Parts: sequence; structure tokens; C-alpha cells
Amino acid sequence: MRYRTIGADPATRREVSVLSLGAMLFGSATDEATSYAILDRYVEAGGTFIDTSDNYAFWVDGGQGGQSEELLGRWRRSRGVGPEIVIATKLGARPLAPGTSYLDNAEGLSAKVIRESAERSRDRLGVERLDLLYAHIEDRTVPLAETVEGFAELVAEGTVGLLGASNHRAWRVERARALAAAAGLPGYEVLQYHRSYLPNRTDLPSELDPDGEPGGVSGDLLSYLRAEPELTLVAYSPLLKGAFTRADKPLSEAYDLPSAPRRLAALREVAGETGATVNQVVLAWLLGGDLPSIPLVGASSVAQLDESLAAVDLELTAEQRHRLDTTW
Repeated sequence: MRYRTIGADPATRREVSVLSLGAMLFGSATDEATSYAILDRYVEAGGTFIDTSDNYAFWVDGGQGGQSEELLGRWRRSRGVGPEIVIATKLGARPLAPGTSYLDNAEGLSAKVIRESAERSRDRLGVERLDLLYAHIEDRTVPLAETVEGFAELVAEGTVGLLGASNHRAWRVERARALAAAAGLPGYEVLQYHRSYLPNRTDLPSELDPDGEPGGVSGDLLSYLRAEPELTLVAYSPLLKGAFTRADKPLSEAYDLPSAPRRLAALREVAGETGATVNQVVLAWLLGGDLPSIPLVGASSVAQLDESLAAVDLELTAEQRHRLDTTW
């Protein structure tokens, strides 16, 4: 395993593994025994960066979520896991009532919700401090300054370490960070967005925003990240839920771009040259390059996780990386 530092402040920054494990379906669609086996294998391989949310996975049973955090809490206690494992969670998208969703009844990002939801997450996870807490989705019904101050209060109290944002417009992230900086408060340092080797169409209307998908890495966000190298990008769904390798999971229209066939061919070429799988080449591409990301991978079996773990040791040559980067 390899590691990198996220965050700038010595009081809150953490060293984490360069591959993060997503726990979205642990405790719901993925049963407890399988979840424990995947978590154990990840830690055995040197993994230290686990991702969850307070609303995972409300859609499985029509509830409000919390199953993933609860399972991670049980696993931590059963294994004696301490602060050496960094657990990131999110708030803002938990449904306020069973049978609803973040689209029609989200908890939002008011100062009151931030405090109460963070406390519930700490209880479920069994931790005194949340290592990394994300604003999961935007809440434009609340003044941005209130959200910024609400998160900052928890950092000041020591119950939250690093702050992050997911599925936000780049201008909203920058505005929030500017407000925090002007007030001398901690701001977002980790950004979690969808990124893979195949670019996705962020112009298509989405459930969250009629102007396009805010959760995908756009040109604006890439430009912002290059201008702000202290920020960390965590890339969710890098393997497109199996679409790179499984015929029963075709690519969605979001990836229907003229470059897709050529980029898929380049992936297969490099995989053949390295003896790696296509999935491993995708992860290795994300891990390296001039704008490295932390891939956030899910797994429903230890075998799937092992495939992803092997990508950490896959070294692409400069020529292979250039070929992948310049194929459009």
C-alpha cells in the first residue's frame, strides 16, 4: 500500500492510503459477514481510508439510512479498531422520513442539522471525532455562511477533523472556501466527485440540478483543482459499477461521447501490455498523473477488492500514460 496526506493543518491533516474503500452497501445489500471480510482484507492490505454516509443505504429498505455507519461501528468495536483507520462520512442528504429521499425531503445543511447529524454519525460509528465530514449535496435554502460556520464550530470543538464537499458546483465550493478564509475558519479541503477514465457528460440534466450533473468532474472542477493543489480529489465510482468489464452492465448515455470507443480500446491495449485488468489500469491512471486522485472503490466480495488493491502496485510507463491521456 502507498499513502498520502490529506489536509494542511497539522491539527487535522491525516495520512491515508491512496485507495479508499466505499462502505455504501455494508449492512444492507451486503450482509454483515461479507462486509466484515472485505473490511478485514482491506486493513490487512494496509488500507486506512473508509468512506460512508449517514444516508447509506436508505433506498435498500425505504428507510432513512444509517446501516453502513452502524455496521462500521460494530466492526470497529469487534476488531478493536482505533484512530489509525480514517473514516469519512457525509451529511445533508439523509431523508427526513422513511419513504422519502434526498430529492424531496433532504435533511439539508443548516447549522442545527450539521450539529445533530454529526452527533448521530459519531454515535453510530462509535468515535469521539469524525476524521472527515463532507457536505453531501448542496442546500441552497440555507445561507452558505451558516453552513460554513456550522461545520467550523464542530472543528473548533474537536468533534470533526477535516471538512469536505461532494456533488457541489465548483463555484459553490469556492464561495464557501472564500467565506471560511475571510472569517478565519476552516474550509473544505477534500472534494469527492465522480471521476473515471471515460469522461461523462455533465451537461445532461440530473435529479440534483436541471443545469447538469454537479457530481461529475467537469472541466471547471479540474481547472479549480489545478489552481488549488492543496485540495484532495476523492474519485467515486471509478469503475462505473462494473461497466468496463461486464456485458450485463452497459455504459449509460452519460458516457456516450465520440471518444469513448477509442479510449476503451486504449485501455484494453495497455491492459494487454501490462498483464493487468482493465479495471486495474483505470485505477492506476487515476492514482498517477499530474492531477492524482484517490479512487474510492466499492466491493461486494473479497475477490473484487483484491483486484482493486493490486492496482496500487501497477506502474504505467510514461508512454502508456501519455497514450491514455491523449486518446480522444
